[in-house]
Amino acid sequence: MHDVVIRGGTIVDGTGAASFGGDVGITAGRISQVGKVGAGKREIDAAGLLVAPGWIDIHTHYDGQATWDPYMTPSSWHGVTTAIMGNCGVGFAPAHTSQRQWMIELMEGVEDIPEAVLSEGVRWDWESFPEYLNALEKMPRTMDLGAQIPHGALRVFVMGERGAGREVATDDDIASMARLAKEAVAAGAFGFTSSRTIVHLTSKGQPVPSLGAASRELQAIGRAVGETGKGVMQLISDFSQLDDEFTLIRDVATASGRPLSFTLLQHDFLPERWREVMKRVTAARSAGLDIKVQVACRAIGMVHGLECSMHPFFLCPSYEAIVGLPVPERVRRMRDPELRARILEEWTIQRGNWRLESIARDLHKYFPIGADSEYEPRKEDSIAGIAASTGRRPEEVAYDLLLEEEGLRKFYFPLYNYTASDLSVVHEMMSHPAALLGLGDAGAHCGYICDASYPTYLIKHWARDRTRGPKFGLERLVEMQTLRNARALGLKDRGALLPGMKADLNLIDFARLDLSTPQMVHDLPAGGRRLVQHASGYEATIVSGEVVMEKGKATGAFPGRLVRT
Repeated sequence: MHDVVIRGGTIVDGTGAASFGGDVGITAGRISQVGKVGAGKREIDAAGLLVAPGWIDIHTHYDGQATWDPYMTPSSWHGVTTAIMGNCGVGFAPAHTSQRQWMIELMEGVEDIPEAVLSEGVRWDWESFPEYLNALEKMPRTMDLGAQIPHGALRVFVMGERGAGREVATDDDIASMARLAKEAVAAGAFGFTSSRTIVHLTSKGQPVPSLGAASRELQAIGRAVGETGKGVMQLISDFSQLDDEFTLIRDVATASGRPLSFTLLQHDFLPERWREVMKRVTAARSAGLDIKVQVACRAIGMVHGLECSMHPFFLCPSYEAIVGLPVPERVRRMRDPELRARILEEWTIQRGNWRLESIARDLHKYFPIGADSEYEPRKEDSIAGIAASTGRRPEEVAYDLLLEEEGLRKFYFPLYNYTASDLSVVHEMMSHPAALLGLGDAGAHCGYICDASYPTYLIKHWARDRTRGPKFGLERLVEMQTLRNARALGLKDRGALLPGMKADLNLIDFARLDLSTPQMVHDLPAGGRRLVQHASGYEATIVSGEVVMEKGKATGAFPGRLVRT
């Protein structure tokens, strides 16, 4: 007799094979039988539901939250059963005691997690990376969690202020970093990650320590990781010098002999560069290198509003003078005609920071968020489109909309992958054989990004709801965020509903699968804020054979564990 039988569902097993009706038996936390299954000590009726593997999210930033939150929200609301953190070269280990505040400043700046939240919430029970893994292992949680060693933390741990200041590493520095990276992966880290983008800054405006790190430094670390025979390499880059940067990527992949992936984005100012990157990826893969790209299933988008970090007027001096006031008081003052006129006038003045000003001024990319949380909006739905149709100035429309709902109105701002005002580029990226689904950034960007919901959006939009272009088959989408991601990470025990695999599953009412409107909550340590988005349609999420979420509510079961390579 099985411990649990999920009876009579439509099984999408994660392999990409056609779905079929049947049962799933679970025994001792593993899948024991699939198809026609005998009796179980507990039976769950799955009639009318999809039965799929639990989602595997390869790109999160739970490095701090994992030390205080056993529920791992919001990912647990969206069917995630395994999450991997430590991406983009930032994290909290290794860290000398004297470097903790600097680590917090790095994470606050790069990932928009407030300093007060991290200072109160992070439980510093470690210095070395193996000690960090041991600390994580002590806390039971709703889902499984894996960690990667970040270049920024590693560089500062070894080099101190020289590392933070991006000085060239000496041979001894490089040897120490390589040794510690190898030690981390040998202890169970999933790999090594690095950031090479000028967008990533500490809270004090300094570039991340790994920006511009020499190829020989990365190759040496990669070679050391490769000596363990396990682990992956991950990075983010601007590709400002495309050939030089991709040569570095090839060299690191060659030196490590391990799978390597990096973030792929379309920028408005160079909308075809991502295709040039992919040409090089294809050539490298043909030459035998295991190089993949991490792609998003929607535009990399920001959520703006008075409750958030940004909106069209956040750079205006007259607005900055009242930004510390509670939202209701800000709304009251902004309704004053005199202040309104000043802010609107200040909005027209350019100040020289083109990156931030484009976020404030590109009103053709501002879309009011409605109840349906549309992530493929049309041009005419933007603030600029509304202004054109009503004969008003776009900034006036933006100002008035911002004050709607007593200042709680939110806007969607697709920052990357939306140059053509649709998701055609995203479809093309997702279709590439080197694509890995990721980039939800769960646990980070608390004040302006709400993409942790992407696992739900992936199948809701691309298999069911899309009207503006081709869709994907449900079976393929499930495989992309289960078995494909598991294999990319070297996880052999999960990602498919096959006998012997770990019993991580989602039971989904596909017709009801939906997302709530993003909302700002203050549930982090020290009352910190974060944007969250709930899901409906998940009847149950199961981890290691135990139901951890039921109809959107946590059951109190904590079978999740730290996963080591």
